[in-house]
Amino acid sequence: MVLLFGPAFVLVFIGTSKCTHNFKQLDDFGVGTNYSFVDAYGKEHTYKDYEDNVVLITTIQESCPDDCAISLWHIDQLVYQKMRKDPRKGKVRIISFVTDGEGNPLTDLSSVDQMLRDRVEDYNPETWILASGDAKKVYDFERNDEKLLREGDEFYGNQAFQELLLLMDRNNHLRMVLSGTTEGMIRRMNQHIGLLQKEYDQNESKH
Repeated sequence: MVLLFGPAFVLVFIGTSKCTHNFKQLDDFGVGTNYSFVDAYGKEHTYKDYEDNVVLITTIQESCPDDCAISLWHIDQLVYQKMRKDPRKGKVRIISFVTDGEGNPLTDLSSVDQMLRDRVEDYNPETWILASGDAKKVYDFERNDEKLLREGDEFYGNQAFQELLLLMDRNNHLRMVLSGTTEGMIRRMNQHIGLLQKEYDQNESKH
C-alpha cells in the first residue's frame, strides 16, 4: 500500500519493515531543519522547545474540516485523543502548520484555533499546537535524489507535502513519513509513535 504514494516516498516508507517485531527501532532519516514558528497566541517557538518531545508535524487549512489536506477527524480520534487519554504519551506534541491550501503560511490562526476548540474534545493548544511559519522548510527532506517537496495536480493544492505527516524524535530527526489522508495510514503513524516511545523507554530502563 505504501508504494502507491509514489517513488519519492519510498525512502521513508522502507523503514516500516524494520519496526513491526520485537520493538526494533525506527529508521533514522536524518536531522530536520532548525524550524521556528509563531503559535496562535503570538508566542514564538523553535525546534529546541521540543527537544524532550516526540513531535508529529502536519499541515492544516482554514477550510478544515470540510476541505482539508489531511483527514482531520482521524488525526483527532486516532492520535490526539489517544495521547490525551494515555499519561505515558505526555511527551508527544502535534504541530500543525496552517497553510492557505497552496502551501503558503497564514499569520492569522484564530479561525483554525476556534475550529479545533469547537470540534476536538478537550483541545489543548499546548499539546496540539497551531503554527504560522514556513512549512515547506520543515518538509524539505531529500534522500537519494528523491524529495518530499513535490508538485502535481494529484496533490492537495498541487503540493504533496501538505498531505504528509512527519514523525520527529526528541533530537529533531525524521523517523517516519506517512500520508495523512487515510484512516489506515494515520492509524499506522500512531503505532509508530508508540514504537518510538518504546525505544525511549527501553533506553531509559538501561540507565
